[in-house]
Amino acid sequence: MTDTKITLKESEIPTRWYNVQADMPEPLEPYLNPGTKEPVTPEDLQPIFPGALIEQEVSRDRWVTIPEEVRDIYKTWRPSPLYRAKNLEEELETPAKIFYKWEGVSPPGSHKPNTSVAQAYYNREAGIERLATETGAGQWGSALSYAGTHFDLDISVYMVKVSYEQKPYRRIMMETWGAEVTPSPSEKTQAGRKLLERDPDTTGSLGIAISEAVEDAATRDDTNYSLGSVLNHVALHQTVIGLEAKKQLDKVGEYPDVVYGNVGGGSNFAGIAFPFVNDRFDGEDVEIVCCEPTACPTLTKGLFRYDFGDTAMMTPLMPMYTLGHDFVPPAIHAGGLRYHGDSPLVSKLYHDGHLSAEAFYQNPVFEAAELFAHTEGHIVAPEAAHAVKGGIDQAKRCARTGEEKTILIGNSGHGHFDLAAYDEYHQGNLVDYEYPEELVKESMEKLPEV
Repeated sequence: MTDTKITLKESEIPTRWYNVQADMPEPLEPYLNPGTKEPVTPEDLQPIFPGALIEQEVSRDRWVTIPEEVRDIYKTWRPSPLYRAKNLEEELETPAKIFYKWEGVSPPGSHKPNTSVAQAYYNREAGIERLATETGAGQWGSALSYAGTHFDLDISVYMVKVSYEQKPYRRIMMETWGAEVTPSPSEKTQAGRKLLERDPDTTGSLGIAISEAVEDAATRDDTNYSLGSVLNHVALHQTVIGLEAKKQLDKVGEYPDVVYGNVGGGSNFAGIAFPFVNDRFDGEDVEIVCCEPTACPTLTKGLFRYDFGDTAMMTPLMPMYTLGHDFVPPAIHAGGLRYHGDSPLVSKLYHDGHLSAEAFYQNPVFEAAELFAHTEGHIVAPEAAHAVKGGIDQAKRCARTGEEKTILIGNSGHGHFDLAAYDEYHQGNLVDYEYPEELVKESMEKLPEV
């Protein structure tokens, strides 16, 4: 009988991150300078990123060594446990085996410190004193605030206004770690002032918050910008998740038939999925599924085009699935999934047929999350609940067909600061919103010509 909790020793924390770019059959298209439309150079990125992260962004080396100081901090919560969801299996009466990798054990409660600690380290090494960033649900802002305490960095967080209002405890968590938190859009930046002039009642978006954070970093010599998802180096740092999961499954003689991860910008998904994508390249028959909300259906309804990563068009143009850089999503509770674009690497792999995608309404997502809480005990974040929903649906299909599949779910964090969302679900107040095709088409017309 397989143990309920499969653990590794601290000595088994990966010593290297895995870079999927080394093995992709088709290389990623280059980022483009928004002014010249020519490929971005390292010099273009130097005003906001340290050299080591710029190098990781473009590297095609298969393995990148994790600095010992970063790995020592990882030991606070890593290796994270892999669970066999036996109670859930019994409840579903499924022949499938369900495993989930649980990232809720980190101090901020999610997968995000896997990259925030690394980014803070490289910025400290480059002599930077302050980092500016954005956050949607608050998980990334919390993670960077936590990392700042380890490397004596000041942290400025622009938090999407609707999340700032929905999740005050995330703000308090960031402030407890010493960060300055500003609801976005704000009067502090030119980008924020312009947007408030146009729409004083806006709920904000990640694209807007990114614009403010980039402007903040670009206008101060002591400050760099730090992004919690989307970029290649962020996906790289997160691969500790999947690398550990492979070791843990191997310990009990298992390998997944299907892997589920939630996708907003793509960092958690890349973390659980990319080490298994590598196996697909080597001929392994493993299905890998991106789970997203119908309210922000970037992969399932967006286009694979060059677009800006922010609303004010300050970032490089990136090849990605997008709903348009001026897209402002409805105020669903999965704040970390309310982003107009996706990681270029995730987008490229999906476009080339190495990944599949499913979109879910938020009421069924919370229904799945509550079933998970009743059976497995963990109250998961609304973002993570999308992957849980995908895994449960697969297990139900196995119950109908009799297939004995092994299912792996990337469970990105706890929902202890999302209880208001669970309350809204209990009260029957959540709306199952589907982003209309006509609004997608309208946004597509505003995409930059490349």
